[in-house]
Amino acid sequence: MTKADIIEQIYEKVGFSKKESSEIVELVFDTIKETLEKGEKIKISGFGNFLVRAKRARTGRNPQTGEAIQIAPRRVLTFRPSQVLKQALNKSEVVT
Repeated sequence: MTKADIIEQIYEKVGFSKKESSEIVELVFDTIKETLEKGEKIKISGFGNFLVRAKRARTGRNPQTGEAIQIAPRRVLTFRPSQVLKQALNKSEVVT
């Protein structure tokens, strides 16, 4: 699903114009992005938690040469689904 698909779903289900739907989606994503950039946690009830974790610098290996390299410290985004979402996903078993 893409951002355009989300906008289309809001347009069809809520009845807002496509422009209004687009503005709402953009505002929600901008708010989420700004909150995460500040390092704050986002909890969406019934969906899950988004949080930023700090990873320390560490030594890694170049897989082609085997040479040791230093991996810089960085922040990573993690998502933990809520129990409600986990149950919904596992309710309809998908066979592949």
